Amino acid sequence: MPPPLLIQHTLTPFSGGTEAEFRRKGGENSAEDGLIRTCEAHHDKLRTMKHIAIVDDESTLRDNLSYALDKEGYRVSSFPNGQDAWEAYRDNPPHLYVLDILMPRMDGLEFCRLLRREDTKTPIIFLSSRDEELDRVLGLETGGDDYIGKPFSVRELLARIKAVLRRADGEHSQEPPIEVGPLHMMPGSYKADWNGEELIFTLSEYRLLSDLARSPGTVRTRSALYTTAFPDDQFVNERAVDSHIKRIRRKLEVAGAPKDTLETVYGLGYRLGIDT
Repeated sequence: MPPPLLIQHTLTPFSGGTEAEFRRKGGENSAEDGLIRTCEAHHDKLRTMKHIAIVDDESTLRDNLSYALDKEGYRVSSFPNGQDAWEAYRDNPPHLYVLDILMPRMDGLEFCRLLRREDTKTPIIFLSSRDEELDRVLGLETGGDDYIGKPFSVRELLARIKAVLRRADGEHSQEPPIEVGPLHMMPGSYKADWNGEELIFTLSEYRLLSDLARSPGTVRTRSALYTTAFPDDQFVNERAVDSHIKRIRRKLEVAGAPKDTLETVYGLGYRLGIDT
């Protein structure tokens, strides 16, 4: 039996011309350049994809949600507890958290409290196997933007994620500042202050207050308030409105605003009671 045929490839040096010409003519680095361009295109795509972090101690739920979100074109990371998610936050911050409440090694409420001390903008959708009103109120008052109880439809969760992300990406850049008495709001940068005292709001809180501030003294019903502020969201209920208003009122008071600045008009809704 004849010995196997060995084929050797020798590289012929390129004589003359620039390196760019060499590569255009199919030189030794053309394949490598193609690979580099492919990798760069892939990284560019990853940079433009919305990043969703799933934090839940149920591995099956994490796997199923990761698969569904990946199919929808999201970049996904998942964590079995709040401690792991918190340790990864600074190096790899997501655009949105899907956060379970009951978990070992830092539950969802504690994670939310830590996050809101540094980051008031990243939206949070809470999950919980106990679909109780107390859980909803605690989650929203801690700094959550939405809440869904287990078991839930993956399709519904995907719809809520899209709605919350649309709110976070709202086009405020062209809106003029809002000035109502001591309250100053700059919608283009989501900044606000009361008599120079900085106010830190979540996205949901900011949108609600800016909606009230555009028509001070006018009563806004719960449904009208949310329809105007969050037109893409079909899942908000009156309890969510009340929880957000409670947090806004508390932050205004800490900054020195009178207690009656954000008034409840019983049976109707809310109004911003500031003299212009």
